[in-house]
Amino acid sequence: MPKRVDHEERRAHIAEALIQVAGRRGLHAVGMRDVAAEAGVSLRLVQYYFETKEKLLFYGLRHLTDRFTARVGARVAAAGPDPGPRATVEALLLASLPTDEESRTFHLLYSSYAILSVTDEALAAQPFVDQPDAAENALTALLERAQETGLADRDADARTEAISLLAMAATLGTSVLVGQRTPQSAIAVLRYHLDRVFTPAATPERSAAPA
Repeated sequence: MPKRVDHEERRAHIAEALIQVAGRRGLHAVGMRDVAAEAGVSLRLVQYYFETKEKLLFYGLRHLTDRFTARVGARVAAAGPDPGPRATVEALLLASLPTDEESRTFHLLYSSYAILSVTDEALAAQPFVDQPDAAENALTALLERAQETGLADRDADARTEAISLLAMAATLGTSVLVGQRTPQSAIAVLRYHLDRVFTPAATPERSAAPA
């Protein structure tokens, strides 16, 4: 009886090969033949599953996002059964900093996808991710939860703070990639701002009653 083929597993295997070779050469320099060689399969098989390079790139982005989600989940789980908003936000942001080979590849390729979609009409025609505001919404909800429980300034705009933190993490990640600063210094900067965000506003002192 012929062995049953798991097509989704094969797609994931090819997408993983794309990520590996693109992490070494850069996304712009990768062709379907390169991916086939990395995956140890024929070019015809890659073309059978993805037809065009744009479709392969888009599937690769989904695969990359799934890997990042799993990485965040592992960091949150390591923080304990009930890590709270601060630890959860920190886990999400630190997972995107290029502090090891996996996170370096994620940051490099995710940035490359964003840049490539500006000039590649076929890739730009696809949604960049299913929910482009998912991280922003998640951070906003966590910050609002912290405000409700008195762990953050209730007067701060949670969404604006979330946008600022995500933008900061992205910029810090790029500065690490190009060697401008070390991963340790980027983490220190990020935690400095998290300390600011998660500090409740001071209660104004009441003026002393007249004697």
